[in-house]
Amino acid sequence: MTAALPKVSRRVLLKGLGISVALPWLESMSALGKETAAEAKTKVPQRFACMFIGDGISPPHWWSKGNGRDMELGSSLESLTPFKEKLNVINGLFNREGDGGHARCTGNILSGANLHRGSIIKGGVSMDQKLAAHFEDETLVPSLVLGCEQPVSGFHESQYSMVYASHISWRNPDSPIPIELYPSLAFDSLFGSQTGKLQGSILDQVLEEAKDIRRAVSGSDQVKIDEYLTSVRETEQRLQKLNRQQAEDNKADSKVAAAQRPPVGQPKDFKEYARLMTDIIALAFQTDRSRVATLLLSRDLSGQVYPFLNVRDDHHSYSHSNEGPEYQSIVKFHVEQYAYLVSRLASMQEGDSTVLDNSCLMFVSEHWNAHNGNQVPLVLAGGLGGTLKTGRSLDYMQAGNDKRKLCSLYLTLMDRMGLELPQFGDSKERLAGI
Repeated sequence: MTAALPKVSRRVLLKGLGISVALPWLESMSALGKETAAEAKTKVPQRFACMFIGDGISPPHWWSKGNGRDMELGSSLESLTPFKEKLNVINGLFNREGDGGHARCTGNILSGANLHRGSIIKGGVSMDQKLAAHFEDETLVPSLVLGCEQPVSGFHESQYSMVYASHISWRNPDSPIPIELYPSLAFDSLFGSQTGKLQGSILDQVLEEAKDIRRAVSGSDQVKIDEYLTSVRETEQRLQKLNRQQAEDNKADSKVAAAQRPPVGQPKDFKEYARLMTDIIALAFQTDRSRVATLLLSRDLSGQVYPFLNVRDDHHSYSHSNEGPEYQSIVKFHVEQYAYLVSRLASMQEGDSTVLDNSCLMFVSEHWNAHNGNQVPLVLAGGLGGTLKTGRSLDYMQAGNDKRKLCSLYLTLMDRMGLELPQFGDSKERLAGI
């Protein structure tokens, strides 16, 4: 007779001294017959993430035609080719209050709010933060608000504060949520406040408990646990390498105190920076530590440079000639980071589906091209637990301004995630055809 296996939770939490490591969704709870009726009815969680690129895209290269496996993608989107059946490439949506010059267009990309000029900051609560509040009691971290470019202060010549140009997530109308620019601190937020103080790996603290759980679950769950712990360790090692380099740099700088803690840094390699941030989002979603995330890859009026692309000038400067090869290479690079996150979530099995299938990942910019907010470039990936049809090229450009509101899309997505609002931003209507 086979010995009875210990009861395990669909979401196992391994705890160490000041840290906790959540394992991904496990199928063994149901297979072992240990699941309660209430647990059996628990819906697999839905997640939302937004990746933002400032200063628009390269219009001649940003397009899609057809649906499903027959979908064709412009060169800017070619890294998404393996996921065509998981996409909605949406053309023609319009952010009414963001139609104009710089600064004004970014601060309301997720709220549709009418931003105020001058020294008094006034915007609106962003839809990611509406969702974060909706899921607040169900997750450890209500939302991840991450960025790869330092915010800037002052005013644009339009007299809009540059605060608007630097932030897309707003918890209240008067102030944005501070962006977490340090990958190490974002990682720590998922695993516990003591994580950064450990001399070794966080997995050292929970290894024995993880081994016990591994022996209790199915073969497929054992593989899932092994893959997840490997991913955690690899991400942790990359962060530790970054922090060691930062500590060495600090020693060379007499202005930095030797006792500085934590020795966290921002990667000088922008490719590594973006990948670390997307990996942290993937870990958060895989373990249900958070269901909402935003990643500002580059802000409006971006000063980011890309020497690895053989591009000499800054991001924003190239946006004014956005049909050129330099800007096209910048846009392609950012879409590749989005495709990387899509790929990560698509590889994470969650019951009969994947984490991608239960998520909605949005890639968006505030401009179609320089200073033109008449439409926003936007791609969605993932099916939100079967509530969102995918594999489509959708065009709203000729629908009329009242029928192509960006905020109508947000109302629709929030509906599908269990948050029904009578109005959001400039819209009371859901977007037709979604």
